Formats: sequence, structure tokens, C-alpha cells
Amino acid sequence: MTEPDFEVVGIGNALVDVISSVDRSFIDAHGFPHGATTMVDLERVEAVYDDLPPAQEISGGSCANTIAGLASFGASVAFIGRVRDDQLGKVYTHDLRSLGVHFDVVPATDGPATGRCLVMVTDDAQRTQCTYLGASTFIGPEDVDPSVVARSHVTYLEGYLWDQPPAKEAIRRAAAGARDAGRLVALTLSDPFCVERHRAEFRTLVEDEIDVLFANEAEICALYEVDEFDAALQQVRRHCQIAALTRSEKGSVVVSADEVHAVDAHPVDRVVDTTGAGDQYAAGFLHGLTRGHDLATCGRLGSLAAAEVISHFGARPAVSLARLAETIVQ
Repeated sequence: MTEPDFEVVGIGNALVDVISSVDRSFIDAHGFPHGATTMVDLERVEAVYDDLPPAQEISGGSCANTIAGLASFGASVAFIGRVRDDQLGKVYTHDLRSLGVHFDVVPATDGPATGRCLVMVTDDAQRTQCTYLGASTFIGPEDVDPSVVARSHVTYLEGYLWDQPPAKEAIRRAAAGARDAGRLVALTLSDPFCVERHRAEFRTLVEDEIDVLFANEAEICALYEVDEFDAALQQVRRHCQIAALTRSEKGSVVVSADEVHAVDAHPVDRVVDTTGAGDQYAAGFLHGLTRGHDLATCGRLGSLAAAEVISHFGARPAVSLARLAETIVQ
């Protein structure tokens, strides 16, 4: 097998993140459930946007945030996602490419506007999200470049995409291409509500096609319809090669068929914004995995990246993760 050109190619929703600090009263006034994600149409997202205090705008989306984190580790990475040929689409493309990410999906020339996610951070460091998926939902199998997938050590899939039939087919095409090339396939479950919508299909996907699974405690318990984390852990270790399960301040647990590693959360002086914690954990873990590190070290790299991103606003690293990683691996 030839050496891959990319450590990871990610396939996910291409969304511009609009991140702002707000009072809890702002969340309540707009009728959003605190700490959750609400899908809205263009009219509503624009209305909320108009009410927001000053905000930071940056290319985002869960999977794209992971890819950006990998780039900060010094990894060679690619991303597959769809934007519109509008101003936000241009901002998104330029921003991602400026990080060194290979991103060459042709923008849509008609249809919905580029998607965006309003991330409203309250003083408890929780983020409430209002998301308009827009053009990102129109990603399809025709956007998946088989040569990029075949040249990537890992193909990383975003569970949120499963909500749209064309995007689901894009995932299936990418997973099949990775398997045919002898590469690894990774999946993030994305959100417990997403899991509940697609539980049966996700279980089949995990059992038959996924080598590396990322989930938080709520997501993995939702997948197996259990209340206890340990019960979910015992089930998932029978269904895929590796599962990396995050538990907020409790750290994470990394399991395979014959290994279990409890990894402490990396220390952080102050939690400012939890946006992107899971995304950056996946970045650190995948970076360690593609560099041949053992599972415990992969987990520590994930915790390191998560700790960096929750120490400031925004879902992307503010400093070089490659430099921080020198404290863990040489």
C-alpha cells in the first residue's frame, strides 16, 4: 500500500460560525433551549443575527473544526463540504485554505445561501447554537473525490450529515472508497438528538463500516439506549476497532476489543467556552493515531487539544497544537 498524502480527510457541514457572548436572558428571549442546538430557517437565523452583540466570524462546522485542529498539529489534511458562491462562502473557503487545508469542492451557483451557526456563549461556558444549514445540506456523492479518500490515512465522517439523503450517500461513497483503499473510517456521532433520529442506521454503520468512533457520554448512551455509561462502553467495544468516549471534566475513556484506557482531562486554568471541545479532542486523537502512537497517548493528545480550545472563545486552536504536543510526545 502506498503512503497516504493526507493524514485525514473530513466530510461535514460547511458552516460559518458566528460566536458571541450573551446573557442567559438573550437565550430565553429567543426561545432556545439552553446548551442545545436548534435548526432554523434563513429568516430566523438572520433575525437572531441582527440581535446579537459583537461576534467573531470564522469558518466552522464540527468536522471542519477537527480538520483545522489537525492542521494546527502540523497534519496534512483535506475537507469536503459545500458552500454557496456568496460572500460567506468566499470567506469560508479562504479561511479554510489559509490553514493549509486542501478544499476544492466547487461552490453552488444557485440554491440556499452558505450555512451558518450562531454560537451563543453564556457565563457558565455553555454554548447554545442556532443553526441554518443552507448550502451545506446539498453535499452529495458527486462531491466526494475518490482519489482524495484513497490517499487519506483516515476518512472522518460527521454524523450530522445523516439527516440529508444526498449527504448520506456521500458518506456511504466515502466509506466504501476508504475501505477499498485499505484505509480507516472514523465517525463522530455529533449530537444525542441526531443519534435518536437515526439510531438503527447508526448502529449498523458502527458495526459494519466504522473503525474509529467518537462520542460523548450522552451520545453513546443514546446509541445503545442505556442509562449507564459502562453498559454503553461494553457494547461499543464489540462493534468497532476503537471508540474514544469523552466525559467532559471526567476526561475520556478509550476502548478497543482488548484495551481500556481512562484518560484524565487535561488541566485548564479557566473554562471560557466549551464550543469545539469534542471536535478538538477528535483532532488530537486522530493525529496521534495516524502518527502511530498507542491509544492512551492518542487520548492524552485529544485531551490536550480540548483543554486548549475551552480556555478561550471559539472552536479553533488559538496557539500551535504541535508546540503544545511536545509536552506529551517527542
